[in-house]
Amino acid sequence: MPAARLEVAGLSAGYGQTHVLEDVSFAVPAGGRLSILGRNGMGKTTLMASLMGLTRRYAGSVSLDGSDVTALGTAARARAGLGLVPQTREIFKGLTVEENLFAGLKGRPRQAIAEAYELFPRLAERRRNLGSQLSGGEQQMLATARTILGQPSVLLLDEPLEGLAPVICDMLMEAFTRLAGSGAMTILFVEQRLESALGFAEDVIILERGRIVWSGKPEALRAEAAVLERYVGVGGLH
Repeated sequence: MPAARLEVAGLSAGYGQTHVLEDVSFAVPAGGRLSILGRNGMGKTTLMASLMGLTRRYAGSVSLDGSDVTALGTAARARAGLGLVPQTREIFKGLTVEENLFAGLKGRPRQAIAEAYELFPRLAERRRNLGSQLSGGEQQMLATARTILGQPSVLLLDEPLEGLAPVICDMLMEAFTRLAGSGAMTILFVEQRLESALGFAEDVIILERGRIVWSGKPEALRAEAAVLERYVGVGGLH
């Protein structure tokens, strides 16, 4: 079995005195693709935030390439190789596209921005537009590209397709597939669009009330209509 790029062991976390995640454990190999499913409010976004050190940890550990990063703050985890594209995108709306991308370079040469434009040609067309002038899909492209420019070894995508038109979703999924295909980046994908999540994943976990209630291969989950109905809210796929 391939060595784990990211390993989560017995992680319990939340906010203040509120426990959201309970005893979550999983591992993803280098270059792996893990989709995280579950109904709204079941802990998916909290899991992504917890991996970045943005929540209160009550128990458990997070390791990256065999090194324990549990005690590290968010900035140090980012330097170690974790990169989060949050559901809220968090772009700088008062800066241009190009200025937003500069913020993601983390000391790399300015020419590296070409990587973002190659992945998302639409951003090259909008390079002088302010973040506030972009559509929702373009903002998602910008948030993703800015994170990728930091060359994370583990990319955390929190509902990147939410509220976007199908044509934009297709563009984003094509980019995610290209990134995954390089084998250099491990990707964790939280997504409500079940077909997108299963089509992208090599492995799947389902969260229910902050606990993992199912894990396995996407093809196995497709055959489990009762599991999909109970934990995801769909009756099955064809």
